[in-house]
Amino acid sequence: MDNGNEAIRKPFALTRRMFLTSLSASLLPGSLSVLGSSHPTAAAAASRPLVGAIRWDAWYSPGSQPTEAMKQSLGPQKYRWRAPFFGAQINRDPNALDFSSSIEAEIDKEIDQAIFAGLDYWAFAGYGANHPMSKALYAFRTRPKAAQLKYCMFTELGRWGSAAKLSPLPHEHIGLMADKNYLRVEGDRPLYFLGFIKGADVQRSWGGVQGLRTQLSKFKSDATASGVAEPYIVLAGDTKFLSQEAANLGADALGSYAITTGNGRGSFADLAKYAEKGWNALAASQVPVVPTVMTGWDRRPRIEHPVPWETSQRPGDGITNFYTAPTKQELTSHLAQSIRWVNSQTPDLRAPAVLIYAWNENDEGGWLVPTLPCQTERLEALREVLKTTTRAAAKNLC
Repeated sequence: MDNGNEAIRKPFALTRRMFLTSLSASLLPGSLSVLGSSHPTAAAAASRPLVGAIRWDAWYSPGSQPTEAMKQSLGPQKYRWRAPFFGAQINRDPNALDFSSSIEAEIDKEIDQAIFAGLDYWAFAGYGANHPMSKALYAFRTRPKAAQLKYCMFTELGRWGSAAKLSPLPHEHIGLMADKNYLRVEGDRPLYFLGFIKGADVQRSWGGVQGLRTQLSKFKSDATASGVAEPYIVLAGDTKFLSQEAANLGADALGSYAITTGNGRGSFADLAKYAEKGWNALAASQVPVVPTVMTGWDRRPRIEHPVPWETSQRPGDGITNFYTAPTKQELTSHLAQSIRWVNSQTPDLRAPAVLIYAWNENDEGGWLVPTLPCQTERLEALREVLKTTTRAAAKNLC
């Protein structure tokens, strides 16, 4: 995710009982008719959760560490097809890549792209207002077109600081919740993802589960006092820890940034199955689960050219550990399954949203944004599920 605390995801255990419980739930009498449909657009015909995608905006700050790292990782010609549509070759050098400096124009195009696909919101990776990774967020908020698309925040717990020294970021994010297009769910509650949570970090920085619960309660009360409703907090991170402690932490729901494993390899179908098992593993917590839909996992650009914040990565180490890119149909089916899965939950355990990894994690392998020169198949795949009218040409999107 970030440029300082990215973690390669580890495997989780899924018991046969968890899998059979989920399977039997989908076959219960009276289940939504969409569960039995083989056509993905049927998922859009039923009442569905909000669907959004993570934004990881390392692309818009020339000279900054994250932007320069993206130029290096996606610079080689063999990875150029994965670069965002606003990438450009430098001085005819086949291995040199640059990105457009016209951020406002590019954000406007991306808003149009998201709307075309049927996305309801973007979940911006949360950094401070002056951080280079926040440039896209603050540009987005100034654009007139932003009124047509909701947004929320996905923040690493580490960026909240600690019990001894709380960072200013939580209060900054409470301020963002006052925006008219900040995403709200039932009860007018602002949606907020807090992720990359590990038990050891909770103990070290917050004095244990109770310490973090106290801070989460304060965050909610501070938001309420500021004039916005109590945030709906989705906690993400270590599956085993959160499944055991979700209720003790006071989580409204659980989720994930990405569901994969550092040494995983295979087809996209393998990755989708792994992710879908992950939803069921989180559901063992008996709190609502926001399922994360994967669009890929292929870190080879970062493996060949390690980014500065992944200090343990050695060039070439793990180069065979990747999943093949999805076909349009595979992506459509995986997204449709996430909606069916949410709708199959009992009302008290039904989350209000689905999250897609990711809008623009291009060098890590997960993206929806059109790639060079203007490849829009992934947007079209989403539209087949999320739009009631699917026949529309993807014209003038780049």
